[in-house]
Amino acid sequence: MARIIVVEDEADLRDDLVEYLDRSGFEVRGASRGAELDRLLESAPADVIVLDINLPDEDGFSVARRIRASSHAAIIMLTARSSLIDRVIGLELGADVYLVKPVDFREVEAQVKALMRRMQKGAAPLAAPEPPSAAPAAAPDARKAWVFDDIEWRIQPPTGAAVPLTATEYKFLSLLVTAPGEPVTRQDISVALTGRDWDPYSRSIDSLVRRLRIKVEERSGCALPVQAVHGVGYAFVGPVVSSVAEDSTP
Repeated sequence: MARIIVVEDEADLRDDLVEYLDRSGFEVRGASRGAELDRLLESAPADVIVLDINLPDEDGFSVARRIRASSHAAIIMLTARSSLIDRVIGLELGADVYLVKPVDFREVEAQVKALMRRMQKGAAPLAAPEPPSAAPAAAPDARKAWVFDDIEWRIQPPTGAAVPLTATEYKFLSLLVTAPGEPVTRQDISVALTGRDWDPYSRSIDSLVRRLRIKVEERSGCALPVQAVHGVGYAFVGPVVSSVAEDSTP
């Protein structure tokens, strides 16, 4: 059963939505402000948080930023603020869904169910853990692996042409291929690329990944196996070897 917290300062709307979601089979609690949400999360975690932006003590954007820093809960922003910039900021700060009031409660219910299905599918770790008594994992088969060339600054798929990398692209991929399957946080990526803390309002990392994916696919014909990890950052999820490792093989 999904655990939901509805954060809405308009009492009638909050109570009606809590009642509707409760009758739909969810475990639901209500909060009127950010501080009350914090107290509820301290008492028990939530799977989904339905969050208004215009709250009396703290705006929903700030609340979303705090949630993303401390919780894996999915966020549905439910607000009267319909401008494009508000939508962009909300999604950049970690909202999974942005709904504009007035909204049919059935749509909220459908979004909750969709988020729960997505979260359940993504519950498995990116890399399967090694059995307790298993032998050390074998190195990736170079014939089936991507090759990260940290001498020539290139990335090459198993069956395609090598793609040259810019300095920024090289730094980004070098972070990910060091531990394939393990997510690298946006904070670590930002510090490595710019020397500054990650700015949740900036889309520079996402833009870099989008351009790099397009570039690799256009030049090699293969999709770059870089996957976004919700609420964390990015991971390289394909088998990969470095050119240095290949050169040192007897």
